[in-house]
Amino acid sequence: MALSSDPSPSDPSLNPGVRRREVFGWAMYDFANSGYTTVVITAVFAAYFVGGIAGKAAWATFAWTAALSVSYAIVMLTMPSLGAWADRRAAKKRLLAMVTVGCVLSTAALAAVGPGAVAWAIVGIIVSNTFYAWGESLTAAFLPELARPEAMGKVSGWGWGLGYVGGMLTLGVCLAYVLWAQAQGIPASEFVPVTLLITAARYGGASLFTFWLLKERAQPHPQATQEQGLRASWARLKVTFAQARQHPDFMWLMACAVCYQGGVAVAISLAAIYAEQVIGFAPQETMVLIFALNAAAAVGALAWGYLQDRVGHKLALGSTLVGWILTCVIAALSTTKGSFWWAAAIAGICMGSSQSAGRAMAGLFAPPRQLAEFYGLWSVALRLAAIIGPLSYGAITWAAGGNQRVAILSTAVLFVAGLILLVKVDMARGREAALAAGGLTPPTTADTRS
Repeated sequence: MALSSDPSPSDPSLNPGVRRREVFGWAMYDFANSGYTTVVITAVFAAYFVGGIAGKAAWATFAWTAALSVSYAIVMLTMPSLGAWADRRAAKKRLLAMVTVGCVLSTAALAAVGPGAVAWAIVGIIVSNTFYAWGESLTAAFLPELARPEAMGKVSGWGWGLGYVGGMLTLGVCLAYVLWAQAQGIPASEFVPVTLLITAARYGGASLFTFWLLKERAQPHPQATQEQGLRASWARLKVTFAQARQHPDFMWLMACAVCYQGGVAVAISLAAIYAEQVIGFAPQETMVLIFALNAAAAVGALAWGYLQDRVGHKLALGSTLVGWILTCVIAALSTTKGSFWWAAAIAGICMGSSQSAGRAMAGLFAPPRQLAEFYGLWSVALRLAAIIGPLSYGAITWAAGGNQRVAILSTAVLFVAGLILLVKVDMARGREAALAAGGLTPPTTADTRS
């Protein structure tokens, strides 16, 4: 798949006037920012926060999940307003550049946090993760502008697949450095900060391809000068939610996402903590585990991207939720590193595919003239999920006296609930409602395959 080459005029995957180099630029943002989640949220800093900064205190896992939850709450309350602001002024790309700089700088600042500096670590993770989440929502809003409806799953899969490759690259560089540092007798308090600087540098450097190749295709709205800002977040959220209620399938999908993405958030933010604290992985073993998980996720995102356009987004997403349930059960029962590797492999395949399918479905159900705004609301659902999942995991772990097996098994309930809510989603009805809101023609059979 040569994303960087130009398509023929009749390319069935992309909208008229969209070139593959632009799609490559868009996908490169996933490549750029994935190192943040892989190194900071999943593989390195999460476990370092619990074991190194907080000294393995009983409340450490809960404190980590609480910090993430605060950042997701901020995004949940502000993203609809920011999305509306970007839509009105055709400024998605400009805003994306601003939040990218914010995440890169705040990630680099985390390198200054040492053992015992719990408060500074919490502040740093809240700030950096907020910027990251804003950027993730904004880049998703470009997808419907680039891909035809019948190919949205495939193009979304390109982004997720390239993203996991980027995550592996960043983690691979960090792993090589960590192995060298350990061989030199350098402690974690000294080598972890370097991995954060590596992550920040690669994020900033790779994102330059996005800002070079990706175009701002939206046009400013006549009311672009209307006052919009953080003060209007609650009012904007209320208006957007009221509009979304006229799209019942978008609402059912958001409810489904709140459940299953809550479980995915647990895997992303707590996998390293579980591997080291419960199964007994060493830091370098955890990094290898997360590297393999990202490899499986890249394959899953690409394969499911093509599969969902053939068999339907709904069926593709539902199959991954079954895989997630199996993952939780295996992880809870695992007593050896070998058995936990099976859980990680299944989780990797399901992670990329479930996130790709959800993003594509949201694009199909969003009115074409309100893409950033509806993706802002979609971001609210994802951030609510990211609050519910990890925070409940941390609370259950604390209440169970540190027993994380009970917490991971309880996470399976979120995926079961998501699977039940997915049944209510009607792809044809949801796509028709989105197009009708924009005064466009009804969808074809390919657009509405369930």
